[in-house]
Amino acid sequence: MGRGSQAGARSPAQAVKPVGLSPEAVLELIEAAAWYETRQPGLAIRFLQEIDQAQQAIQSRPKSFLQLANMAIDLEVRRALLPRFPYALVFLELQTEIRVLAVAHAKRHPDYWLNRLQAT
Repeated sequence: MGRGSQAGARSPAQAVKPVGLSPEAVLELIEAAAWYETRQPGLAIRFLQEIDQAQQAIQSRPKSFLQLANMAIDLEVRRALLPRFPYALVFLELQTEIRVLAVAHAKRHPDYWLNRLQAT
């Protein structure tokens, strides 16, 4: 028997969700990129490329990232570390999208972004 036209189609549970940034995460991203550019021309571009790669990885396999402890059972907040910069994307998979809550520097208090969960 041959394959049907649906053989390669994703099921609704596997559908790729868009990745969106909270307004606070956008601000953190802009500030970090500006800081890197003042340190070395072109460094902001490398930082933004890593952010883009992390977003693509989050979109394609969100459940592969570390789930943060001490969250409500129904909230699967996860963290994607950037390989060459001391930042992580803290994100939450929602029904229709993946929301990046924070572009979090490693030196910041690890829970500073918790109040952003209320806006999701």
